Amino acid sequence: MQDTVTDDLDVDAFTAAIENFNRFYIRLPVLEKLPFTTLSVLDTLAFADGPMRLTELTRTEQVSQPAVTQLVTRLERDGLVERRPDPRDGRAVLVHITEAGRRIGRARHDDRTRHLLPLVAQLTPEQRRAIAQALPALGRLAELGRGGAAGEG
Repeated sequence: MQDTVTDDLDVDAFTAAIENFNRFYIRLPVLEKLPFTTLSVLDTLAFADGPMRLTELTRTEQVSQPAVTQLVTRLERDGLVERRPDPRDGRAVLVHITEAGRRIGRARHDDRTRHLLPLVAQLTPEQRRAIAQALPALGRLAELGRGGAAGEG
């Protein structure tokens, strides 16, 4: 096993803490009950630099092309995404998130905030400050991961 301790961070312990938090976080009760893959595609589209091709969604969502095609068809039927021709390639389509799709993401965010608020209030001031101080680094880490820079050095 690789050494998981850098000069100032035990990456194995960090991974375990993130996994533990994620197990709790993804199960927070929400008003919109949708399958994980549906939510993941909507989230990917909402935070992408623009519309995406089906092949890009296949790669980001780590599911098969037929599964993404079927899911996008269902999301389009439900008014959560739209398919439009790719102006750069007439054979391809781009998937755009609709305002209704964005509303789902905002509603989930608001639901989670509502559930986290009383839990965060139970933390000590020092614990809340520690989380607040970690936010920029966690944001940067997510940025690096999305950019494919993880593992590059």
